[in-house]
Amino acid sequence: IASRAATRALKAAKLEAKDLDLIVVATITPDMMTPACACFVAHSLGLDRTPAVDLNAACSGFVYGLQFSSALIESGRYNNILLIGADKLSSITDYTDRTSCILWGDGAGAAVLRRTEETGKGLLFSELHADGGGWELINCPVGSRHPINDKMVAAGKHHLQMRGREVFKFAVTRLDELVDRALRKTDLSPDDIKLVVPHQSNLRIIDSALNRLGLDRDKAVINIDKYGNTSAASVPIALDEALQQGRAKEGDLILFLAVGAGLTWGSALVRL
Repeated sequence: IASRAATRALKAAKLEAKDLDLIVVATITPDMMTPACACFVAHSLGLDRTPAVDLNAACSGFVYGLQFSSALIESGRYNNILLIGADKLSSITDYTDRTSCILWGDGAGAAVLRRTEETGKGLLFSELHADGGGWELINCPVGSRHPINDKMVAAGKHHLQMRGREVFKFAVTRLDELVDRALRKTDLSPDDIKLVVPHQSNLRIIDSALNRLGLDRDKAVINIDKYGNTSAASVPIALDEALQQGRAKEGDLILFLAVGAGLTWGSALVRL
């Protein structure tokens, strides 16, 4: 699914795979623990030298990737970066846990970031945060700390686990802070924002962020009712839908918001 999203993004950008300088895949469900999912994507595109790397910031992965990729382009090292958010949460879902299994979905979305000489375009502002002290709120324990074995599987510890109510409270607080700072740091008003593209976690969390902006729900892209929470894929999928529907176009100011496991959270203001 990451490769399919990559192919569509390249077509939309009118680029060929050989034009790419770097491939970044934001995911918490790579095909294997190693090699990186990004390496499989590069191979599927016919590339055998292009650098490729995975990024794990859970639901905040695409927003993290935006800042990392933009910084690399600004440094002058790269011109074209393929950024993909892809997750197959069905592979780590506990279907006996009815409080969470109904939330998760599978999906992938991609974008090509490239150098521009136009002022006032691209990534205008972003901020990223993490608090590892809250790791227990959302986690999938299998790893070097808890190697997978029969006992782990029997206890369901190879599945995604979440404390929903605590995550909700945390997300609402952090998104409110992100919205306030994004506007204050850029001297912009809510009216300047054409569209809000939030991570599709919970409709009440999204509504809280919109209320903070004083915006109606129709100013946000919401598709959680169709796909569920697709983690790192939810932001790029929502952006793609907005573009396809004509809700977003070149020159528009878009606010991206995300909160995920880690705990991680971040925002990005982008002029398309």
